Formats: sequence, structure tokens, C-alpha cells
Amino acid sequence: MSAQEKRVVICLPTYNEKNTLAPLTKEIHRLVPEAVILIIDDASPDGTGLVADALAGAEARVKVLHRKTKEGLGRAYSAGFAYALAELSPDIIVQMDADFSHPAAVLPALLDKIKDYDLVIASRYVPGGGTENWNIFRRLISRFGSFYARWWLGLPVHDLTSGFKVWRSDMLARVIQEPVASGGYVFQVETTWTAARLGARIVEAPFVFTDRQLGRSKMSTAIALEAFWRLPCLAFRLRQNRKSRKR
Repeated sequence: MSAQEKRVVICLPTYNEKNTLAPLTKEIHRLVPEAVILIIDDASPDGTGLVADALAGAEARVKVLHRKTKEGLGRAYSAGFAYALAELSPDIIVQMDADFSHPAAVLPALLDKIKDYDLVIASRYVPGGGTENWNIFRRLISRFGSFYARWWLGLPVHDLTSGFKVWRSDMLARVIQEPVASGGYVFQVETTWTAARLGARIVEAPFVFTDRQLGRSKMSTAIALEAFWRLPCLAFRLRQNRKSRKR
């Protein structure tokens, strides 16, 4: 499946990404020429929104969705997905970071793989995947986060916290119609869990995550705490759903 055969929309949530946004959009269009890039900016104080508007003014394949406040990654993606599905008529939706930690070079392989699946997850934790420029503490936290999510939810996915994904739009439309409550990074886990619960065909493909060279990570204590308590809640919902089906 090539980008020319299917309409591809790539969702880029941004917050203070003015230095990486232009080169990233150029790199994406070099690799996937027909892709429409949707920039979802949460009122970045560094002027990222202005850069996005300039890119959209110069290139029809770039769209911008401005949001008034920063409400978390999950809320930004939810808004972007809803806009893309309603306004851009995609066959495929890609979600990825705008800071080059998710390499655009992997996109052609991911887009080729989606022809046989409903969700392709770019994974750090399958053979061929990995991380660069992370200290041992961050590696341990990431590994533990994926293990913690797998333990609670029982999903056979190695990198449940990955935010680099390719969706068939019909599956994603079903996912966002479900009650997805997470606002932070656990949104990545919850959407994959929801897709699995809906019967999605899911596969992981390797990529190497490179830590951002500019700006600061959006990870915070509040985001980590949300993951700690919300994952048991998802597991409880799963058990309740199973009990309801048995009645």
C-alpha cells in the first residue's frame, strides 16, 4: 500500500516545537509526498502556531488546528483525530511526535505494513527497535511503564506506551467513539487497549527512538501518576465488560 493509493493524514501535536516543525514537514513530504500533515498546536508560547500557519499558507498539504490551551497529549490527539476524520477524509491516520524522536524515515515501512492490519505500532521493544541518548533511569522507567501496562491489561504488545502509530481510519473512528478518558501519555495505552477490545488486528514494527535534541521532554510527575492509577481502572473496566457479556 503506497501513499499514492490511499489518503494519508499525519497528525503532529505540537507544544513549543518551532525549531523542528519546518524541517520535519519537509522530511515527511520527501518520504510520503501525498500525505496531508495536520499540525495540532496547543497555543505554544514560543510561536510554533505562527510557524505552522506559515507552512500551511505555503503548502496545501499542511493544515493547522489551533487549540486555545494546553490540555495534554491525549486531548490534543483526540481533537486532531476528530478533525481529520470529519474534514480530511483519510484512509490512514498516522500519529507521531514533532521533535524528530519519531524518525520520518520509518514511515514508508509502517505505511506498507498497514495493508494487513488495523493498527501498526512503531515499537522500541521488539527486535530491531531501541532507544538512543537515554540515561539508565529513563530506560528503566520506560521499560517498567510498558511492563506495568501489559501486566494490568494482558495485552500481547511490547511497547504499549509508544506514541508512533499508524491507524486504518475506520478502526480509529470506532476507537474515538469509545470513552477514552486519559489526558496524558497513558492515552497511548488506552487507545491501543480499546482497539484490541474492538477486535483490531495489531502488529508492532521496530524503530529506534532518539531523544529530542531541542527543547524539553513533556513528561511530568503528574503524567506518571495518571498512568499509575488509570491502568488499574482500565483493567477493572475490562473485567466488568467480560462479566456483562457472560450474563
